[in-house]
Formats: sequence, C-alpha cells, structure tokens
Amino acid sequence: MSATPPSPTALRVSSLPQNAPMLFALLPKPPELHDIAAELGLLGLRKLRFEGQIEAMGRADWRLTGKIGATVVQACVVTLQPVTTRIDAPVERIFQHSFTTPEGEVEVEMDEDDRTEPLGAWIDPAAVMVEALSLNLPLYPRAPDAELEQTIFTEDGLTPMTDEDARPFAGLAALRGQLDDSAQTDDDTPDEDGPEKAE
Repeated sequence: MSATPPSPTALRVSSLPQNAPMLFALLPKPPELHDIAAELGLLGLRKLRFEGQIEAMGRADWRLTGKIGATVVQACVVTLQPVTTRIDAPVERIFQHSFTTPEGEVEVEMDEDDRTEPLGAWIDPAAVMVEALSLNLPLYPRAPDAELEQTIFTEDGLTPMTDEDARPFAGLAALRGQLDDSAQTDDDTPDEDGPEKAE
C-alpha cells in the first residue's frame, strides 16, 4: 500500500475517523479551474465549489455526500457561441470494500445511478468533484436564439423526406391514410353482382 497520496486532496482511508464524519470543502484556484476546464472540454469554468463529508458505513465501507456548484461555459451545439450554465447538484458516492461473484472472484459492481465505486487506499474528493461536474454538464448546450435548420433527405427522382416525415409513427400515419383512401374508393365502386335492372 503506497504511503504517497495520489493527489494533495486525497485522504487515506485508514486515517479517516470511524465515529464522526470527515468534513471537506474544495474551492479550486484559477490555475486549477483552467486545468479542469481543459480536461472537460469547456470554454470556461468559474465559481467551482465542492463541499461535503465522508462517513463510515459499517466496518469497511464509506459514504461521501456533498454538493457541487459551478458556472460553466460551453460551445453552443448549433452556432458554437459561448453558452453559460449554472450547475448546483447533490453528490453521493459509496465506496465499497469488495464485491464477490458466485465464482468467488472479486469485482466491482456499479449501481444503475453510478453511485458505487470500489474502495481503495485513498478517497479523493477532488476526483469525485471533477467526475460529478462532468456528469452534470448539459449534453447539448444551445444559445437562446439558436435554431436547427430543417434537414431534407432525398435521392434523385424521389420525393424529399423532411424531418417531420422521419419522426416516429410518421410512416404508420401515411399507411393509415392510404388504407382509408382505398376503403373509400371500394365503397364508391358499383357491385358487379348487384341487382339486375327490371325489364
């Protein structure tokens, strides 16, 4: 087990108190903000703060809870203009000592909400902060006045298909319309075996 922490903010698990929560508060300085922004592909990052606590869960597991706040600047997915977003979100991580499979092998099992992580010799709130920030970033940042142009799909000699046509059930709606037209045409057609004219 290495005695050297992986980062200045990492906490040795064996030194954490068992009977009381360990409080932490991270407020990265401008050079650190620049590095985090570059790592996450952001145009800018301001007012990043992460505070919370780490507490024991039983004899071997640990739970980190906190809150992250940040102002991020991303490129608009339509115009590439800067888009500023304020993020305030709760954070929870559960560090479990081990997971045992039916075959007896130890492996990590992730919860559906990705809260659970394997427990190592260190718990690093800064690493959790960067991960939490990444998970809470807007996936498709868009400037208020940005609009997507309509895309038309077509080949030579064919009728263009618009975005409206490509939406779910658009094909079913068109088929239903064709069936309704066909049924109406059949109703209007005289019956060949109809009643004979009176002589």
